[in-house]
Amino acid sequence: MTDLAFYPDYPHAPKRFDRGNGISLSYIDAGPADAEPVLMVHGNPSWSYYWRHLINGLQDKYRCIVPDHVGMGLSDKPADGEYAYTLQSRVDDLGKLLDSLELKQKITLAVHDWGGMIGFAWALKHPERIARLVILNTASFPLPKSKRLPWQIAVGRVPLLGALLIRGFNFFARGAADLGVLRPIPGPSRKALLAPYDSWNHRRAVHRFVQDIPLKEADAAWALVKQAERQLPSYRDRPVFIGWGLQDFVFDQDFLARFVKDLPEATQKIYGDAGHYVLEDKYEELVPAIRQFLDRHPVS
Repeated sequence: MTDLAFYPDYPHAPKRFDRGNGISLSYIDAGPADAEPVLMVHGNPSWSYYWRHLINGLQDKYRCIVPDHVGMGLSDKPADGEYAYTLQSRVDDLGKLLDSLELKQKITLAVHDWGGMIGFAWALKHPERIARLVILNTASFPLPKSKRLPWQIAVGRVPLLGALLIRGFNFFARGAADLGVLRPIPGPSRKALLAPYDSWNHRRAVHRFVQDIPLKEADAAWALVKQAERQLPSYRDRPVFIGWGLQDFVFDQDFLARFVKDLPEATQKIYGDAGHYVLEDKYEELVPAIRQFLDRHPVS
């Protein structure tokens, strides 16, 4: 479904980018073409719709570039034999899209959930292009050794059962929409958030993301995430904004503490009454705060 009337507050008709092999990636490119670019990278199981309030709050002054990962949102949803649903593929896609846009200015990288792993992994080869960071309930490092993968996610990695729950019953996307907030998402917006994941085949990427979580050295994504972890403290010399919902049973206070430790000068907006989808719970406060942060730290 591509009728924008179905997606409340979604700012613009998305553009399409051919990432290769005939697979199209959908992305928002909103705001003045010569303005400072803000790249917003979503996680799982959301899509660019998650960033709608921030886009609407910035697009008069900033160029908002917001892709949907392949298999997510309004992007194509290829079969496994047509696309490798791995962290490296996500990083490659992001790089190809940014190369195609030929951006002249440095980038503000805004990340949420798996978007942190993707965005920071892309930045491994391009640290000089990062001007500012906006970090919302995410990670750029493996699960802390003291923590276990929450059962709500771990069950999705169980053979057969995981596919049945995630692809059959849409357990993961529905659960995130309901349990990831303290303030219920309005019905039309919740429907829009879930709309891309309307069938077994269209939930493939959601399941593959869960399967690709790196928990040990042998996992495919482990090396990239470990590299991103080592590089994280190097961003101390750049402006950083951290917005965090503490009622997140995945990216909880331990993850927040790691970001604060490695980026101690960051501007922080921490909410005890917000969950994983912090931009849903607190967009009225977060969007102006992020706007003020960007305005205070112009790209040189």
